[in-house]
Amino acid sequence: MRIVDKLKQAEESGLPYFSFEYFPPKTEQGLVNLYDRIERMGRTGPAFVAVTWGAGGATAQRTLELSEACQGIFGLDTLMHITCTNMDRDQVDQALAGARSAGVRNILALRGDAPRGDEFWSACSGGFTHAVDLVRYVRETHGDYFCIGVAGYPEGHSESTDPAQDLEYLAEKVRAGADFVVSQLVYDADIFIDWLQRCRDVGIACPVVPGVLPVQSYQSFRRLVHLTKVAVPEALRQALDDVRANDQAVKDLGVEHAVATVRKLQAAGVSGVHITTLNLENTVMRVLSALDLGSEARRLTPRISATQTEPSNVVPGAWDDFPNGRWGDARSPAFGNLGSYVSTYGTAMQKIDSGGSAWGEPTEIDHISELFVGYVEGSVASLPWSDEPLLAETQRIKDELVRVNRLGFWTLASQPALDGAASDDLTYGWGPRGGYIYQKAFVECFVHTAMFPAFLSRLQSASPRITYYASNRAGDFVTNAYSGPQGDGGAITALTWGVFPGRAVVQPTLIDKMNFLAWRTEAFHTWEEWAAVFPKDSPQELFLREMADKCWLVNVVDNEYRNADAIWNMFQ
Repeated sequence: MRIVDKLKQAEESGLPYFSFEYFPPKTEQGLVNLYDRIERMGRTGPAFVAVTWGAGGATAQRTLELSEACQGIFGLDTLMHITCTNMDRDQVDQALAGARSAGVRNILALRGDAPRGDEFWSACSGGFTHAVDLVRYVRETHGDYFCIGVAGYPEGHSESTDPAQDLEYLAEKVRAGADFVVSQLVYDADIFIDWLQRCRDVGIACPVVPGVLPVQSYQSFRRLVHLTKVAVPEALRQALDDVRANDQAVKDLGVEHAVATVRKLQAAGVSGVHITTLNLENTVMRVLSALDLGSEARRLTPRISATQTEPSNVVPGAWDDFPNGRWGDARSPAFGNLGSYVSTYGTAMQKIDSGGSAWGEPTEIDHISELFVGYVEGSVASLPWSDEPLLAETQRIKDELVRVNRLGFWTLASQPALDGAASDDLTYGWGPRGGYIYQKAFVECFVHTAMFPAFLSRLQSASPRITYYASNRAGDFVTNAYSGPQGDGGAITALTWGVFPGRAVVQPTLIDKMNFLAWRTEAFHTWEEWAAVFPKDSPQELFLREMADKCWLVNVVDNEYRNADAIWNMFQ
């Protein structure tokens, strides 16, 4: 069914409605487990579900696969995202043909995020410059077959300086054939209500659905605000700051604020809400239950279905309890979640200034080392691989990080060892109060191929105290984390765990072959994105592409967490 028809019916009747947004998981097991989650959440009766699309079609096949399952297997009207970013017409044609073949009749036409590090977004050869171009093309080539949604920005697009012009761009997309609008995230209901009235004043009469993302964790919310620059009420900021060391209290605040926001929107006559789930379930279900929305929201709880292939010692509900970032459980549907929203709706990513790249113009190895040292010391605000300054816990190992980066071990992630820190510690704590936090020291870094053999030898000599994973762009892979009779490297290493009253030990941070290799692809691709900032065949572009080919990505874990400094002996 065309989504716009459902939205109009709901708005005419005054009945509230809701929808969910999912992203294609990075791993096969994550996708399998997301299907179980969608099946459960689908029974609450969403008006539709949306599936995101990676920049440049990076997730094209998996987006199509997930959209087809939502539409055909679960019987949910599905809104498939398509972005212009680095997409030529042939790729768009293939995506639209795939949607038709899957029975998907609704698409969200987006420009998408700019390539990382670029000052201005530009279309690829034979591609599209703006979302309105994509809307026109879909209408020209497919007529009225597709119901088309577009994105709206209540606070203005991150690249816009003129709110009136921004509204005109949205009106142009509607005139070009868009049927409805989904807004960027809303944390201040008054901003959306005012913007919606301004939309109506300029003639945008189609349904406009506000986007809502309940706060899931303090750090992920902080990063989201940093990237999108979305307005957050000061009361919410302060309340989150006050409980930032208590994950359950943060989630409770997230639910409370989302419920209050939706109720205020409903009171102003806004019938629907589009919930960005980040593939998480528990918090979303709590919001629906509090709002008395969803046919089964009050009684539906996570379970292992008959089709789920999880080991008996993994509890799916626990996936929602704590952050599912890069080193979360790769089997979780939410593994590596935040980037899916950011790349879809656009960010305020690091830009190029008039003097060139904000990360310098590297042509020598020492230039890279200086950049990483500057980041650790705080004189450089971000890296191509990291869009925020280092976390406070890293101050404890700052001197060692400076030393190893100067030696040419370019660190992408790290954490100090902990032996029983209080769970309410403002620097290291997480989870419910009254617990204790433990973590192993680990360092992830790029290592030049000239340094790698000696480095690997040191790691091997320290096994089994040291667990390591290493891979290069060509796909060579070495590890000592073996499991099973075939020695396939599939063993799972817990990096962080917490012990809390009245519950089993919680392990939110894991490293295994699956999540390491999933991240490897992105990590090496980032060298290419950085290189693309510079003119083709320039010394900087050639050097950065060479680095992508001549580096190893290495993850080092010291299993002796009570010996906090031993890991640094590996970096000589």
